[in-house]
Amino acid sequence: MASSVSDSSRLDKGVREYYRSLPQDGKVQVTYVWIDGTGEGLRSKTRTLDGEPKGIEDIPEWNFDGSSTYQAEGSNSDMYLVPARMFRDPFALDPNKLVLCEVLKYNRRPAENNLRASCKKVMEQVRDTHPWFGMEQEYTLLGINKHPYGWPPNGFPGPQGPYYCGVGANCVYGRDIVESHYKACLYAGVKIGGTNAEVMPSQWEFQVGPCEGIEMGDHLWVARFLLHRVCEDFGVIASLDPKPMPGNWNGAGCHINVSTEAMRSPGGLQHIEEAIEKLGRRHAHHIRLYDPRGGKDNERRLTGRHETSSLHEFSAGVANRGASIRIPRQVGQDGRGYFEDRRPAANCDPYPVTEAIVRTCVLDEAGEGSA
Repeated sequence: MASSVSDSSRLDKGVREYYRSLPQDGKVQVTYVWIDGTGEGLRSKTRTLDGEPKGIEDIPEWNFDGSSTYQAEGSNSDMYLVPARMFRDPFALDPNKLVLCEVLKYNRRPAENNLRASCKKVMEQVRDTHPWFGMEQEYTLLGINKHPYGWPPNGFPGPQGPYYCGVGANCVYGRDIVESHYKACLYAGVKIGGTNAEVMPSQWEFQVGPCEGIEMGDHLWVARFLLHRVCEDFGVIASLDPKPMPGNWNGAGCHINVSTEAMRSPGGLQHIEEAIEKLGRRHAHHIRLYDPRGGKDNERRLTGRHETSSLHEFSAGVANRGASIRIPRQVGQDGRGYFEDRRPAANCDPYPVTEAIVRTCVLDEAGEGSA
């Protein structure tokens, strides 16, 4: 069996700390982060600025070789990196920055996988309704050998049951990674709301939000970047595969909690129920947008078992984790609040997910922007 951790994670981190502590003489490192042509992978590279940027407008555009990221042909490979949102850098520390970027093609039009551009336009249209989102990102820790981290090398752990929100060495694998990621998000300024161990051993979840409008996609993508970067230090892999282990194991989703100002106000339950009715009419449309392969990944996950709804049927219910849409029990009692769409896969792109929900629930249209 191959090693469970990468060779680079075994390097002496104390040596790195010496170099990290050296003064920068007023210079600032800015790491540009972007989504590659797969729609799932993240890339980054770093440059030096002469002073600390105070806002996104102080960070210059840059470029990269799109032929090496599945985004362009070699004969016309230069792509633009346009800064979109700035965060503190928890790896290089202050005053250094991380900046999430949009990708534009040679003609300055959004790259095919740049779904932020369309989402941002729609969020501007509905800004007066103040749409809030919270996304629950599930993921699975894998060894570098692609076997779930902490699982027996040639077998399986005990059946699901003791692992969800568990404690103890026999129930929990990789907590150091989870806690490091949490702190990295807080330092960076990501709106992380919490974390917990999930139902399958080696599977975890963190929550991002509440975020308004385009902010949701920005913060979730940077939280994912931080997760992958933290896992790199520990020598393991964070997988967003919606069904990482076949058989009687839970899959991984990215449930999204949704509300508008009207839903959060007295009498908001009526607006929630109206939104759910609209979502039911466009179930197939949303399924196509809720994973990067047009529903093919969710076919493995949304089976009606393991706390999921059926891919082919729309359902809704109060406190029902086997439904497409769950209304929390407290919302039913209060008559206002939010609803949870449990269909998005763990590897979904939050931009088309939030855009589709707003187009359906607020604008009452199927929309073509991300379809």
